[in-house]
Amino acid sequence: MLDDFFEVKNLKKKEFLLKNGAQCNFIGFVASGTIRHFHIKDGVEKTCDISFENAWVTDFQSFINNTSCVMNLQALEATKIYLIKREKLYSLYSKCHKYETFGRLMAEQVAQRATEIAMSLSSDKPEERFQNLLKRQPDLFQKVPQKYIANFLGISPESLSRIQKRIHNKRKS
Repeated sequence: MLDDFFEVKNLKKKEFLLKNGAQCNFIGFVASGTIRHFHIKDGVEKTCDISFENAWVTDFQSFINNTSCVMNLQALEATKIYLIKREKLYSLYSKCHKYETFGRLMAEQVAQRATEIAMSLSSDKPEERFQNLLKRQPDLFQKVPQKYIANFLGISPESLSRIQKRIHNKRKS
């Protein structure tokens, strides 16, 4: 039954799932691969999140309000995503009310992730943010270029290198 509602989208490395200015009319589930969420401010890309397998991706502000998005969603490697368009999601809700619970849980997961990121950026030191990210996604450096990791952590690539060196030296001693 669910196959009637979801479509499969295969993205190549660097291909966009969503671009700034478009209207986001879908919610996607990352089956495999990695998606970088970023926006551009004063001509500079700002990485807001990095989603890995088993994560939901969308621009909720655009999705809920039917407005143009400011977010870009870009594959960092070959990525397979299951998409459900807004109309099909609402149709699924009306056909089977248990999926409304599913939708609420999905939205809660996305909101919880956004809260975690905001809290981490406001209160954790860069080294703590890096350690937490590495704990959550140990193969991070095999999937995500260092410049995007640094950007997500709110530091320069050079600062990230210093943090990595410090951690490596602590482990050696």
